[in-house]
Amino acid sequence: MTNPTPVRRTDEDVDAFLAAGPRAELLTAVDAALRAGMPGIPRALWRGVFWGGTEQAIVGYGDIVQPRPRGEAVEWFLIGLAEQKNHVSLYVNAVAEGAYLAHRYADRLGRVKVGAAAVTFRSLEGVDLGVITEMAAEAVRLS
Repeated sequence: MTNPTPVRRTDEDVDAFLAAGPRAELLTAVDAALRAGMPGIPRALWRGVFWGGTEQAIVGYGDIVQPRPRGEAVEWFLIGLAEQKNHVSLYVNAVAEGAYLAHRYADRLGRVKVGAAAVTFRSLEGVDLGVITEMAAEAVRLS
């Protein structure tokens, strides 16, 4: 049995990646909203086996060091954008007043589902891009 490829930052072209998937219009629109809220913040494509044991690709915005409950802290991203089989996921690794930002913005983001630090949505019409920009800007301020 081979070990899974660990999650790693790549040098792949982020714009080409965003434009290649079946939800390219949605991904590029969310990417533009994130970059508007995070001017000058680097972005990179991350690939590897993520939580749950699935192989994924996620566009990461901003560089942070994420503490882990067991083990050493890891280099990670402040916000991640991923295309899933049936939806798009936005992972927001920022906390304010003891709660993930995803929860603080949930009621303003549109037709979305919110997990611990994840926001999922299916369409451009179902998400408020202006609120994504606002949430991204607050994530930067908190980091």
